[in-house]
Amino acid sequence: MIGKFNFRKIFLFGISTIVLLTMLSNIIVVRSTSEYLYDNADLLNSSQVGLLLGTSKNLKSGSRNDFFYHRIEATAELFRNGKLKKVIISGDNSRVDYNEPQDMKMELIKNGIPDSVIFLDYAGLRTLDAVVRAKEIFGQDTFIVISQKFHNERAVYLARHYGIEAYGYNAREVKAYKSLKTKIRELFARNKMFLDLLFGVKPKFSGEKVTI
Repeated sequence: MIGKFNFRKIFLFGISTIVLLTMLSNIIVVRSTSEYLYDNADLLNSSQVGLLLGTSKNLKSGSRNDFFYHRIEATAELFRNGKLKKVIISGDNSRVDYNEPQDMKMELIKNGIPDSVIFLDYAGLRTLDAVVRAKEIFGQDTFIVISQKFHNERAVYLARHYGIEAYGYNAREVKAYKSLKTKIRELFARNKMFLDLLFGVKPKFSGEKVTI
């Protein structure tokens, strides 16, 4: 009986700790990045490079992934308005039949962005990898991150932790019923981010420098 009681106390304490840490992580990230995120392209200073964070073109069900298309739309808007001159697309290409950077590149070209200003980072397996590689591989100390707001918050926090002058342009949000799972996962991704920073986790892949 005593053992069961102690187990319950330990379990509840563990759950409470995770919830509190998740809330704290979220508060830190939101407050630290609010001044660097923009919904209005007119208020954003121009930059040489935009970092477009990858996602899948289609959902597992085969239907259209609005996160993907809204990011494409946002990137094209920045390019047309002269807010960026070149684009790094960083995403997952870990399977033969899955290629986020290439899919995004083809959509950007359809939206009027020239092939010549698009650079692909196939090793952007995680947001940390994408941000750090933009600096270490592509040589960029300042750039505009393009994704949805909840994702930009974490990406910009990471970038500024590594001494990058990063700003975020928020792509249109996805309807709540389509994005709830993703946003819940993002809360725990912030916990993981702080653990990565604490233990000095590096991008999985390095590589040769790329001149932009």
